[in-house]
Amino acid sequence: KKKHIRRRNEAKSQSRSCEPTKILEEIRKSGMKNFRNIQVDESNILTWQGLIVPDNPPYDKGAFRIEIIFPAEYPFKPPKITFKTKIYHPNIDEKGQVCLPVISAENWKPATKTDQVIQSLIALVNDPQPEHPLRADLAEEYSKDRKKFFKNADEFTKKHGEKRPVD
Repeated sequence: KKKHIRRRNEAKSQSRSCEPTKILEEIRKSGMKNFRNIQVDESNILTWQGLIVPDNPPYDKGAFRIEIIFPAEYPFKPPKITFKTKIYHPNIDEKGQVCLPVISAENWKPATKTDQVIQSLIALVNDPQPEHPLRADLAEEYSKDRKKFFKNADEFTKKHGEKRPVD
């Protein structure tokens, strides 16, 4: 009887480690245009990188590399997203940390799909939320002088953003 239980637990942990691989297939099949060039770390399938390709100015002239780290306890704990490309954005700090409610510990639900997380990240990049800033100075500039914010963010994107995938 004990052997039977152990096998079931092994199967459970194996299926969980395959989870990111399944998710990756789903995302690639969904043809998401705003999340491209997804790469999975060969030595650790729980670490991904990809390019966020925003539609809205001032970010529509560049692409931004992000890293997604799935904890071993995924989907019971949320993935962690970090921007590897610098971005001039009130909700993303200088270290690349992002304030995204859907992946906060208090809001996370195991049923949340990774493509939903990425969609909400893209929505946040396209439409900053100055009321939940990680950079108060940029939130203030965005709220009080949108034209200046757009000019600064546009220049910053041209300087630091990655080349957008063509196709």
